Amino acid sequence: MKWKIVQNYEELSAEAARLVAEQVKAKPDSVLGLATGSTPVGMYKELARLHRIENLDLSRIMTFNLDEYVGLSADHPQSYHVYMRDNFFRHVNLLPEHTHIPSGDASDLTMECTRYEQAIKDAGGIDVQILGIGGNGHIGFNEPGSEADSRTRVVQLAQRTIEDNARFFSSIEEVPKAAVSMGIQTILDARKIVLLASGQSKAEAVHRMLEEEPTPDVPASLLQRHPDVVVIMDRPAASRLSATFMETKHALL
Repeated sequence: MKWKIVQNYEELSAEAARLVAEQVKAKPDSVLGLATGSTPVGMYKELARLHRIENLDLSRIMTFNLDEYVGLSADHPQSYHVYMRDNFFRHVNLLPEHTHIPSGDASDLTMECTRYEQAIKDAGGIDVQILGIGGNGHIGFNEPGSEADSRTRVVQLAQRTIEDNARFFSSIEEVPKAAVSMGIQTILDARKIVLLASGQSKAEAVHRMLEEEPTPDVPASLLQRHPDVVVIMDRPAASRLSATFMETKHALL
């Protein structure tokens, strides 16, 4: 795993957007795996700026989102369908038919998970997967204990995840207790992974992801098994990394 520490969230967002833009310029029909939550918002804003100011062309890319809450319709204000539309899709020249997000209110969720996996396969696989990291080390909604060979499935959300996401809802009671999420193996199948970590609240998870042996107890640590992972973190998120790690592990310059 390569890593880079930047000064702040703004630099993190710009660096992430630069990596995505380079991928799209090198391969205009790239397949991107996208994340939600607060961390990638700045990256999406920067990509929209690059599209608007520097004519970054996103018309040929295809996107697959990591997850969606179970029980929320695509037009629910807190759905990831609305999140992606408001934060990214409507600001760039992405074709609607090229964007894919799991359906959290499908009548048959098992079939929806199978369909989603097949759609990724039919697209040729994901070229670059963008990830955030939960305070408990989750990636996507793969909570601690998730199997390394897991595929897209319905997952039950950990109490900490529910509490962390309550800020997006009127009350904690409104936060869905389950989600459709890409599995860890689905994520690891991506040809390149870029994980973003921002803020002091992610420092312990980042430390365990980078410095401990891979374990399902910290799902993000399983990324150590992937040949091409870049972790971009701001200084607060990197604050728990040991001096030994900083001296012996190669940073991405």
